[in-house]
Parts: sequence; C-alpha cells; structure tokens
Amino acid sequence: MSPTYLSVTLVTVLANSGIAAADLARAPFVLANSAEVGVPAAWIPWLAALKATGAAGLLLGLLGARPVGVAAGVGLVLFFLGAVAVHVRARVFHNIAFPTAFLALATGSLALAAAQ
Repeated sequence: MSPTYLSVTLVTVLANSGIAAADLARAPFVLANSAEVGVPAAWIPWLAALKATGAAGLLLGLLGARPVGVAAGVGLVLFFLGAVAVHVRARVFHNIAFPTAFLALATGSLALAAAQ
C-alpha cells in the first residue's frame, strides 16, 4: 500500500465522515446550502447515510477489502458529480468549491484504489 493511497484515502474518509456528521446534526450551514440548491431537508439524513457508507467502504478498502473500497470510491464519485450538477443547475457557484473538493478527493481515492 502506497503512502499516497493511504493518506489521500484517509483524508477522504475523514472529510466524508465529518460532513455526514454535520448533515446528521442538521448544522445550519448544511440546511442553508441544501435549501439554496433546492434539496429538501428531508433528504439530508439519506444523503448523510450515503456519505458515511462511502467513508466506511473506503476504510474497508484500506483494511484489505479492495473491491469494497473501489465500489465505495465509485459511489462517492457519482454522489459528488451529482452534487456539483445540482449546484450548476441551481446556479449556485459561490460555494461550488466544496462539492468539487469532495469530488476531487473521491476521484483520487478511487484512482489510487484501482491502481493498487
């Protein structure tokens, strides 16, 4: 396991775990952002579950279940592609860097997992 794979994936796991926790805590910035892009507040716990599941899958990939890690990476890439698309559709660009950064982390983790 390369140090790059380990570090990028751990950062991705921590970032997704953190934002999933913020979603579940219904942090004011989460509620404001979701309302601004047109995502109903009722979806937030489900979206948090997807992020947490992706983080857990990446962690399992690090622990030896490589196919699970790759699948989690694919899921997170698709999730954050959707998040970026929702921002573009809603024409909310002032904070598009956040889903784009999560997308970059997920893409990096996926690419590195697939290369292992």
